[in-house]
Amino acid sequence: MAEIELLPMPGVGKGLNFGATLNADGSYTFGIWSPAAEGMRLHFYLPDESKLCALTLTDREGGVWYARVGGLKPGFLYAIEALGQEDHARGLYFKAGRFLVDPYAMELNKHFKYSDDLYFNHNEKFIPKAVLQGPDDFDWQGDKRVFNYRRQSVVYEAHVKGLTMLHPAVPQHLRGTYLGLCCPEIIAHFKRMGITIVQLMPIAASMTESGVAARGLVNYWGYNPVCFMAPDPRYASNPKHAVTEFKTMVRTLHQNGIGVILDVVFNHTAEGGVDGPVLSFKGLDARKYFAYARDAGGHTDYNLPLNCSGCGNSFNLDSTIGLMTVHRAMLYWAEQMHVDGFRFDLAVTLGRESHEGGRHFAFDMNSAFFKLCDCSKSLSPLLMIAEPWDLGELGYNLGNFPVHWSEQNDHFRDSMRRFWRGEPGMLGEIATRLMGSRDFFHKGERAMTASLNYVTYHDGFTLEDLVSYAFKHNDLNGEDNRDGSGENFSTNCGVEGPTSDPEVLRRREQLKRNLMASLIIAQGMPHILGGDELGRTQQGNNNAYCQDNDLSYYNWKISRSQDEFISFIGRMTRIRLNSKVLQELALDDDNFYQKEDKTLVRWRKPDGHLMEDWDWNDPAVKALLLYMGERDINGERWCIIINQGLSEVMFRLPKIGLHRRWQVLIDTSEPDGVPRRFNEASATEGLVAPTSLKVLCSAPNLEHLATTIDTELYGPERRHSNRSFRGQGTW
Repeated sequence: MAEIELLPMPGVGKGLNFGATLNADGSYTFGIWSPAAEGMRLHFYLPDESKLCALTLTDREGGVWYARVGGLKPGFLYAIEALGQEDHARGLYFKAGRFLVDPYAMELNKHFKYSDDLYFNHNEKFIPKAVLQGPDDFDWQGDKRVFNYRRQSVVYEAHVKGLTMLHPAVPQHLRGTYLGLCCPEIIAHFKRMGITIVQLMPIAASMTESGVAARGLVNYWGYNPVCFMAPDPRYASNPKHAVTEFKTMVRTLHQNGIGVILDVVFNHTAEGGVDGPVLSFKGLDARKYFAYARDAGGHTDYNLPLNCSGCGNSFNLDSTIGLMTVHRAMLYWAEQMHVDGFRFDLAVTLGRESHEGGRHFAFDMNSAFFKLCDCSKSLSPLLMIAEPWDLGELGYNLGNFPVHWSEQNDHFRDSMRRFWRGEPGMLGEIATRLMGSRDFFHKGERAMTASLNYVTYHDGFTLEDLVSYAFKHNDLNGEDNRDGSGENFSTNCGVEGPTSDPEVLRRREQLKRNLMASLIIAQGMPHILGGDELGRTQQGNNNAYCQDNDLSYYNWKISRSQDEFISFIGRMTRIRLNSKVLQELALDDDNFYQKEDKTLVRWRKPDGHLMEDWDWNDPAVKALLLYMGERDINGERWCIIINQGLSEVMFRLPKIGLHRRWQVLIDTSEPDGVPRRFNEASATEGLVAPTSLKVLCSAPNLEHLATTIDTELYGPERRHSNRSFRGQGTW
């Protein structure tokens, strides 16, 4: 083995090249940002963590420590030891014998496992080591990014581990891994549902919080990162090949027409506040990587880290090094890992800067971070989704993100939940949500797809629990049921929790179909929580972040009703993706897009008359019809008919021309959503069942749409018998 030694560095002007870089001559150049450190050491190890040597760095330029090292090989490991003073009141966390992970590590030899030893000196045994990367020789096989248009996106949120841990067709050694997620059976499931984008819950290396570990639990969700650029080894079938397995997953999904976006947590790190562990960023430059409060004189108080995330610290993108770190991480995932976009956890923190209006760390919609994303050739084409709030001052900012971003629309979630559980006087609210929430995403300024619509997300009730529990039941979390939201706008349909009552079960299934249909036909971009299609229950737990067990894993023992629900979702998504109108409207009074094919929208009462101003908030009005039609004489015509009431309602349909007719595509009162009740005598009116939704269409390509849906869902040899497409009756 060649001797590991420091080699001469090039002259001045080394640039801000951080992490470990492989040079053409086989040596590695290291760049470590730590301007206040008094000394810096690099420790090297064999892949089995056998210690090789330690080198003291002697070359520093500005705030960057540099070294060029020979004798190393790809796969070798390294850790950082930053020397200097430990003075928390001055924001200094240096200490001899404390080993750190490089913030720019792209691969780790093991996952972070919480241990009290990480808090103290001599943590060398416990801290994960960064893996030296070799030449990037992964064969992408001509892979190209899948995401192109938001209007063609149906997002499915999944946890890498939970998705496949209980799937019987996934090989045992691949369950809960990147490779398990791209098994043929999982891809077939995505395709059956019509999913076009998979949104992965955090996969960057993270660590469990001390309080959670003290209760004998772990941070299962992963929203407590340490390294922004390293895929967590715990999701790899072989922890030494996490990067390769992640790339293989992305490539395979892309080959099947499915995009991949990452849920990224750039708002804080697992190092927490002053008393938290020192693992990486904090031990190198806590002053710049994190944001702190200021006293009356404008002086920084390093004993008071700002806490916009509720996790003890806020990552500071108002500093050059903080912004650069996040930017480099995004470029890495986009350029080298080929992901299609990002969902930003607590995204308001990323836009906070210290100069806005003289108020420290305030949200600025024109912040450097947003400008950097827009100006980057690699980042600007990606799908960007913001969680548009954080816990800091003025933290709620729905509608205030860049023009081409999408934002989680919690108003859509709450409105749909409240309406379908039976709250009166909400038709006006529902109409606004179905039409893209233009009260937040204003006409002419934002596309309708700026609204990311959802009824369930990872934090909160699953869809099954939303219709089965009126109250949260978080006792297993060990926090006396104090955690999680207390108001979920849920209903138990008459019985709290599991039941065998057939009428309660029928109501629950129909309510699920109503919510899912409303989600998929609404203007905006639909988001589906993974496992909802399977009837996944967390037994009333609406904050299962610490449940790494069957409570969180997807149950693949699919009942008949669940199988029908999966087909129902697939039917709905195919209807949406085969329609220009349902994907995104072009309205006369909205000049965000300049299009010739404008759409006429009308809201009507059951008797066919237009809704009047006083009807929208009248508790007695419980049913309405939404008409959407292209102005082209041969264009699409759609009717969405909603009946919130407990009785059948007769609707009069809009006239659409002598040689056209309405046909029912979806009826949520049926177990699989396929219409079966008809009125052969009339093509102008028909009954809508209680608390249900119907989708009607008149379009030249209706037969093609029918064939496409039936073939994709049931195969060419077993097309579903569906009179709504082929029979003579309209109803």
